[in-house]
Amino acid sequence: MERKNVWTKYTDKQVKDLNKFADSYIDFLSSCKTERECVERIIADCEKEGYLDLNAVIKEGKTLKAGDRVYAVNRGKGIILFELGKEPLEKGMNILGAHVDSPRLDIKQNPLYESDGFAYLDTHYYGGIKKYQWVTIPLALHGVVAKKDGTKVEIKIGEDEKDPVFFVSDLLIHLAEKQMQKKGAVVIEGEELDVIIGNRPGKETDDEKKDLVKNRILDILKENYGIEEEDFLSAEIEAVPAGRAREAGFDRSMVLSYGQDDRVCAFSSYKAMFEVKNLKKTACCILVDKEEIGSVGATGMQSRFFENTVAELMSAAGDYNELKLRRCLSSSKMLSSDVSSAFDPTFANSFDKKNVAYFGRGLVLNKFTGARGKSGSNDADAEYIAELRKIFAKEKVDFQTAELGRVDLGGGGTIAYITALYGMQVIDCGVPVLNMHAPHEATSKADLFEVKRGYVAFLKNA
Repeated sequence: MERKNVWTKYTDKQVKDLNKFADSYIDFLSSCKTERECVERIIADCEKEGYLDLNAVIKEGKTLKAGDRVYAVNRGKGIILFELGKEPLEKGMNILGAHVDSPRLDIKQNPLYESDGFAYLDTHYYGGIKKYQWVTIPLALHGVVAKKDGTKVEIKIGEDEKDPVFFVSDLLIHLAEKQMQKKGAVVIEGEELDVIIGNRPGKETDDEKKDLVKNRILDILKENYGIEEEDFLSAEIEAVPAGRAREAGFDRSMVLSYGQDDRVCAFSSYKAMFEVKNLKKTACCILVDKEEIGSVGATGMQSRFFENTVAELMSAAGDYNELKLRRCLSSSKMLSSDVSSAFDPTFANSFDKKNVAYFGRGLVLNKFTGARGKSGSNDADAEYIAELRKIFAKEKVDFQTAELGRVDLGGGGTIAYITALYGMQVIDCGVPVLNMHAPHEATSKADLFEVKRGYVAFLKNA
């Protein structure tokens, strides 16, 4: 069953709408390169759309009713959006769930050092990456420094054209004969991914006769940001590719950017929430942290934040008890909004061409993920897929089905298996991506547009 390229079906108006949506997506990617930045932007957008902070609703003792829109924030790194439907929450919700973290280089807690005239920040890579892809490219530093006095310093250096950028060095090709004989996994090793941040020494004094480059960097940090070396102990700073997201191709049909796994689905999900109103069933959008390292920790999907927030929501709607909460969760339906691998003709042997996603053929349904024998997978049931087919047909949404790649080559996972533990129906539904987990990933504007349309159709009809 071959799916047609959706570009051939679009009217001039649809292409105009598609490009407008893609432009807003490119702006989002360019300004939101960490989970904190994503959540801050989403909160601002939510409030423009009339969403209220659930904590404020609870504090003021308001009772929620059908049509009300609320959001709840998890430590600045995750957010959940709700629009209450006409049916009781006990009957379940229609849920979109994506993640806003992406692979990167995290700055260690004791990172600053000098070696032979260079000042470095020591890093620990986050998520699954090909380490050799992160050398020699311009890097920006994003994050937050929490100081002992309770204040926080926001860090964003390397995005403005007047800012400096940073980089990881690589061995010149003229001396790289032995390096080039190594396996790809160790061409560059984790402890070699240290970021160069300076080379100019400060003036030597009686007290400072060594580490003159490092000390000059500390002077700059103190002067410009009020940061001392010890403040790195309570900092979360990420080194990410510098620069804006860009249109790709002469035909401008694609987007090339850092962080599209999984911000392409996160953006489409929360924007879809804004387009639905007067719903029969409550709509929910979950955007979480830590998916790239197993959904762990207080801000990952494995925490109880989602479950606790639904309990608070039901209480604010005047209809909570433990049994009703359990019924709500088990009766819900979810699209786990995460990306899939796109067919790459250059590496065709890595894919089953009959069961892989293609650029420009619409959103992707992955019945299962996991590795090899579906290990670690959620596996959606046939009845649920049939229901989604009916919804997409009704709303004229183009979709395709896929697996990650050839069966024995590896695999991956999403948050789907975690929410499936509640007994709800879940399937992975997202966008095909080229260069997944590389510093710059590629997507099709058409698939971005179709996935947003598909999410809207699901929220309205499931």
